[in-house]
Amino acid sequence: MYHATIAATLWPSRPTRRLALLRPALLVGAGVCLITLGAKASIPFWPVPLTLQTLAISVVAAAYGLRLGVATVGAYLAAGLLGAPVFAGMTTGIAPFLGPTGGFLAGFLVMAAIIGAAADRGWDKAWPKILAAMALANVIVFVPGLLWLGTFTGYGEKLLAAGLWPFALGTLVKTALGAALMPLAWSLVSRLRG
Repeated sequence: MYHATIAATLWPSRPTRRLALLRPALLVGAGVCLITLGAKASIPFWPVPLTLQTLAISVVAAAYGLRLGVATVGAYLAAGLLGAPVFAGMTTGIAPFLGPTGGFLAGFLVMAAIIGAAADRGWDKAWPKILAAMALANVIVFVPGLLWLGTFTGYGEKLLAAGLWPFALGTLVKTALGAALMPLAWSLVSRLRG
């Protein structure tokens, strides 16, 4: 059962031809900007930096829903692939996809899909439900991330030391923060529409 997302509630889709493409394009652009800001807020670790990227993706996907959330993350990744400076650090083009961060970048699409699907079901209105969806999505990001990173670091304890342990606490904090933001955002939306 589909529930209206924050984006659909604040800016409902209108059947006019001009707005049919303008609305999603503007929302995707705003989402790409937010994710880019999250990527730029980073603490340099090697081989993968600690950023606020996953928090931004979580919030965008929860606010936009499945289709628009995945489209936004896809546009973000495409922008980086085409050379826009959207990723952490100064790397652009194909290098981040082929380097140690490539698996995490791929996992961002899955993350957006999980959280967006949960938002489409109304889970973003209840803290325990959106927390569960965001926790699952954050865990799943590590699957392709670590599998790909292992080709650079080797597998075993060295992989976990490079790609999991330094990020565990930050991931927990970002997940809880992202989940807490959504019911607060809905409360604000209710007051605005009030």
